[in-house]
Amino acid sequence: MELVQDTSRAPLEYVKGVPLVKYFAEAMGPLQSFRARPDDLLISTYPKSGTTWVSEILDMIYQGGDLEKCRRAPVIMRVPFLEFKAPGLPTGMEVLRDTPNPRLLKTHLPLALVPQSLLDQKVKVIYVARNAKDVVVSYYHFYRMAKVHPDPGTWDSFLEKFMAGEVSYGSWYQHVQEWWELSRTHPVLYLFYEDMLENPKREIQKILEFVGRSLSEETVDHIVKHTSFKEMKKNPMANYSTIPTELMDHNISAFMRKGIMGDWKTMFTVAQNERFDADYAEKMAGCNLNFRSE
Repeated sequence: MELVQDTSRAPLEYVKGVPLVKYFAEAMGPLQSFRARPDDLLISTYPKSGTTWVSEILDMIYQGGDLEKCRRAPVIMRVPFLEFKAPGLPTGMEVLRDTPNPRLLKTHLPLALVPQSLLDQKVKVIYVARNAKDVVVSYYHFYRMAKVHPDPGTWDSFLEKFMAGEVSYGSWYQHVQEWWELSRTHPVLYLFYEDMLENPKREIQKILEFVGRSLSEETVDHIVKHTSFKEMKKNPMANYSTIPTELMDHNISAFMRKGIMGDWKTMFTVAQNERFDADYAEKMAGCNLNFRSE
């Protein structure tokens, strides 16, 4: 039972002013020695923005649409999570050592904490952004089931923490804006979760073009089908059900919960929505990113 006590809801730790899950904060030291390779591909997102979805799409692209190859291991082993560290599991850096080229990598880190080597090597980045209201609802449920996080408290208090950037990985507002700014000087394909929901095939074509690969239309359709929310939710290699319950309790909330747009309406009160909108307008003033939340 030691594992449970070890993971039990430790407070966040700050690294360069960014709050992180305690274990991830501990991984930041070793991560500084990370050496990127020019043919690496980085998947970057704020949490709960389609990371696993785009990871699965890219792995399928890299495996030429071969479903069996994509079932070779859980997604956290196929696409190393750079800052990952948790009791009883290999760290992201350890998984990386056994990953053959060309490597797919993922991170939720804000730019201030991204290993410099990734930027120096001009590693291609696929960034996925999702509207803030759906992110905060999904993040709240994730905090509840993923016990490496502190206790989320009430929905109302979690919403306040999110708006103040006092959740793991800090401010959503800063995250989406700084990666958008980076796309001016660095090879970044900036995608929107809502566009992927609306027309996954179109977005997969954008990804193919960006990574310089071509697949037959039939293979692309096959990828669209097998990376749908319904298919991934029941795929143990994609839905995180292989992670020990002490770390992620799917009985509290599934890792892959709904995957829709507009779920925030089930949680936000009218007053919360008004307060959020006013705060959002202030924090996103002058930013030309347009998000759809319904």
